[in-house]
Amino acid sequence: MKQVVLGTAGHIDHGKTSLIRALTGIDTDRLKEEKLRGITIELGFAHMVLPSGERLGIVDVPGHERFVKHMVAGATGIDLVALVIAADEGVMPQTREHMEICELLRVKQGLVVLTKTDLVDDPDWIEMVKDDVTSFLKGTFLEDAPIIPVSAATGEGLEELRATLDAIVARIDPRSPDGPFRLSVDRVFSMRGFGTVVTGTSLSGKLAVGDPVTVYPPMHKTKVRGLQVHNQEVQEIYPGQRTAINLQGIERLLIQRGDVIATPGALVATHMVDVHMHMLGSAPRPVKNRAKIRFHTGTAEHIATVVLLDQEELPPGKEAFAQIRLDHPIAALRGDRFVMRSYSPVQTIGGGSILHPLPIKHKGHHKIEAARGLEVLLRGDDPSIVLWHARDASCQALSEDQLRLRANVPPKVLEKCLQQFISQKKIILYDKENRRLLHAEVLQELKGTILDALAEHHRKFPLKTGMAKEELAAQLPETVDAKLYNFVLRQLAEDDQIVQEMEWVRLTSHKVDLTRDEEVIRQKIEKAFRDAWLQPPFLREITAGLQGTPRQHQDVIEWMLSQSILVKVKEDIYFHSAALSDLHKRLVEFLREHGEISTPQFKEMTQASRKYTIPLLEYFDTQRITIRIGDNRRLRESRAGA
Repeated sequence: MKQVVLGTAGHIDHGKTSLIRALTGIDTDRLKEEKLRGITIELGFAHMVLPSGERLGIVDVPGHERFVKHMVAGATGIDLVALVIAADEGVMPQTREHMEICELLRVKQGLVVLTKTDLVDDPDWIEMVKDDVTSFLKGTFLEDAPIIPVSAATGEGLEELRATLDAIVARIDPRSPDGPFRLSVDRVFSMRGFGTVVTGTSLSGKLAVGDPVTVYPPMHKTKVRGLQVHNQEVQEIYPGQRTAINLQGIERLLIQRGDVIATPGALVATHMVDVHMHMLGSAPRPVKNRAKIRFHTGTAEHIATVVLLDQEELPPGKEAFAQIRLDHPIAALRGDRFVMRSYSPVQTIGGGSILHPLPIKHKGHHKIEAARGLEVLLRGDDPSIVLWHARDASCQALSEDQLRLRANVPPKVLEKCLQQFISQKKIILYDKENRRLLHAEVLQELKGTILDALAEHHRKFPLKTGMAKEELAAQLPETVDAKLYNFVLRQLAEDDQIVQEMEWVRLTSHKVDLTRDEEVIRQKIEKAFRDAWLQPPFLREITAGLQGTPRQHQDVIEWMLSQSILVKVKEDIYFHSAALSDLHKRLVEFLREHGEISTPQFKEMTQASRKYTIPLLEYFDTQRITIRIGDNRRLRESRAGA
């Protein structure tokens, strides 16, 4: 059965609550103050069965200007509106404001109910009011809507109203149950023996008793204890139903109107959203850049700052892209509608749609660039939006879940888009385990940055064989996760553009050639170390008498290390590789014959001072040639059997 929700709209004291009571037998004024004052203050809820058998949920909203924020909350999730206008008064200020709010929220179906016809004796007056209403609604979604005169007091017109509602409901397409469950809380209370209960209109997805849910934005985790639709217990709910959810193990004070009950992982809390906003023609003045406003989305109301992206003020009747920076977080998705009201005096001034729920903060000249990008999110099709978000993420990349949160396209559409883009190599799946995605252009930019950094490094240090991987990663414009970094390096290596050797990276084309002067320096350094054998000098002792600059000396030494001519055993202690190779051979032969060697025996073998023997013993330990047992060394097992 189709799930449809009707919302009322209209000026105070035009008979909305009386009309609902006459239609359904339910009094939606439940508060003592409402009974005493005779006005609706809070949202009220009712339901009825239409002649066709379809069930219609009804949200009754306050008409008083002081409670328009409750009206906005009540209009969230409705499928059609009954614009209620008293026949004895006609169109009034809140009639206009409520109608503007419905248009801003993109309500698409509805009708007009002329109430209190029993108070009008002159039939010509009714026709005059109808003409006035028709003129008022010209150019709106209710331009051709039926206008039904009724009297809640006498029952006149109620049957025609029921039949008209039935006909409109038949034309409304059912909502898809695909995607995560989401419900904006419009009421929260406690019931003895049951605990915390929230109500709202389910916006998407399905929910069953026992399902886990999260309360956004505070991120409280809980579980569904029970469900009701129209005061009847059910095991499962669907989109478009007026629902009461009994939540398990959570205090009533931890939830408030404006929070969202949703599938775990379906939403994130955000303090900023990028939007397309439209100023009402009736707005009294322009909105200036960085103006404070009251921002309504779902059932939430928060104070926010409007940051216009490509202009300094937005006049009445005009549109613009903006970033909304909220004083408190919300949980929203692309496509959600919002209403703006001025900070003071409070008046509805505009609204629009959320385009990006998790943007970066736009500053300076980047704001104009951001506005151009938002054109895609406003007017693009689903594949364009998916691809835009992959590109916008840049080096940070996105998981499929993160992409779903940003793009908010149907799950099957997202799956199809990704399959297509991955096969076309427009999007790269670089981490299959975590399903992380990268735009192909970002991959090429990363490759280019790495190649440029290596080329610059080789230019500055021509005798170094390569660049340390960590040092190379630091040259990237953004922090890149390890899997992506290694993926890009593998791609470059497969393309034969770079060579990876242990923790060093170099361009394939990079060759180390010593100049004539550098070769002279190398020969002198090598002779000094070869002659000293196992009692080598310190580098500073050698370089003090060399020609050339300290930089040349350091470059030549690093080149000799890379070519394994010299070996660094400890800080500032280097040996010629031939000396170490000879000692290695003699040490292994000794250990195979005697089983172990003491420090004095090793000192006798090397004929070197203690400042060299201890570092040499530790070097052979680190090279996994020997292992220390007490004060002696033995061959490691892998070496002993070699």
